[in-house]
Amino acid sequence: MIPRIVVLSAPSGGGKTTIANAVREHNPERFVFSVSATTRKPRPNERDGVDYYFQTRQQFLDGVGAGRFLEYAEYGDEMYGTLKTEVEKVLQSGKHVLLDIEVEGARQVRNQYPPPRSVSIFILPSDPRVLLERLRQRKSNSVEQIRWRLDRAEYELQQSTLFDRWVRNDDLKTAVERVVAIADDTRGRTREQKDFEWIANYGRLLQDEARRLYDTPS
Repeated sequence: MIPRIVVLSAPSGGGKTTIANAVREHNPERFVFSVSATTRKPRPNERDGVDYYFQTRQQFLDGVGAGRFLEYAEYGDEMYGTLKTEVEKVLQSGKHVLLDIEVEGARQVRNQYPPPRSVSIFILPSDPRVLLERLRQRKSNSVEQIRWRLDRAEYELQQSTLFDRWVRNDDLKTAVERVVAIADDTRGRTREQKDFEWIANYGRLLQDEARRLYDTPS
């Protein structure tokens, strides 16, 4: 096995975090999460240095200025980033680094660790209505938040063409197996014309769903 950085990205509700957790749980000897840094407050039972490195905004920005981050992004008024030291520590142990990050972070990883040192995987349920339903099921999301996330999803779909592979997340077991197989496959991009057509159609269907939501009184 050649250790590399495996990047998972998806729109909100796409299931990347669930897949990432399952990949690591079922393959602990091969995949490791690097501990990320964030400016958000710890949630109950989260521990500094285990779940995240919790930092003030100034500490985070100082790290950015010092070049300590492999990637970072601002999302929901908070900053998240992957520390270079954490990534190198995992790679040197002979394991894959598993990153669950946004599309901007994926671009930064590709720039610093171009394929085959990294592989970027974009994840989507086959039907955009499933994506919308997952957002609606999140009780913390207001209609305004759902609208914002749908707009964001349209942008992320445009960026998905830059990713090495696409995985359909309709069945968790199958999606996990695909990610594990891709991590060990160093052939690079293997996308076909039908894949691009699927993404284009997905974007149009998502816009239709978004318009229906916009037309619904909040």
